[in-house]
Amino acid sequence: MIENKKDFFTGAGLMAGFLVVLIILFSPAFGGKNGLEYLDDLYNSISKGSAYYIPKVKEQAEKFKGVTVTMTLGMADQKQTDQTLPLLKAAGAGTEVQELKLKVTGDLGKILEAATGDADLMYMNDGEKVSSKYGYGEREALYNWWKALKEMEKSLTKQEKFKEADIVSLASQKAVETAYNYYQIEPQKIGDKFGIVIFSLIFYVIYTVWYGYAILFMFEGIGLKFGH
Repeated sequence: MIENKKDFFTGAGLMAGFLVVLIILFSPAFGGKNGLEYLDDLYNSISKGSAYYIPKVKEQAEKFKGVTVTMTLGMADQKQTDQTLPLLKAAGAGTEVQELKLKVTGDLGKILEAATGDADLMYMNDGEKVSSKYGYGEREALYNWWKALKEMEKSLTKQEKFKEADIVSLASQKAVETAYNYYQIEPQKIGDKFGIVIFSLIFYVIYTVWYGYAILFMFEGIGLKFGH
């Protein structure tokens, strides 16, 4: 039963408008993408432009050249074992396969140099150089670096080599993981898209309030009152 037709139909009109805009947002009207995909790509490209930490990681890893370490790395399966071996060999490390484990001995600085070097190529969207180096997909190669570094961190921590574990963790998070997540995204400066960014933030606030008032007016139109 509608008690206040004016409020109810005002709310219904607001809700209808809200749904029309929602349909537009979920249609491929933004260069073949829907609105959410477009904005997600936009914010990813802007954040990539300000998340390039690899040079700093390389600088800190340089201090560990000449530091020889021996580590045992657990592998998920035989495929990962076979794919991780060429990564470590390219870094000059000696490797010994023990079923699904790799015993690795090498210069920690050189191992990190190889890992961050591949991460740098991927960050610059030059994955072809990585895949051609190892003979399989660049994403898999970088994931295998990430897995290997995680295992290195565990092994070094168990040996109480905490400084070494910390630099490996830094390389994993700030170089390899970041490069993997941002691969094939073109970086942009926020200044180049400042208008769109401001519009999207203001629109988000207005659109949320829009929905709230639509519900408010419709409920008040049928006699439900909100209070505190």
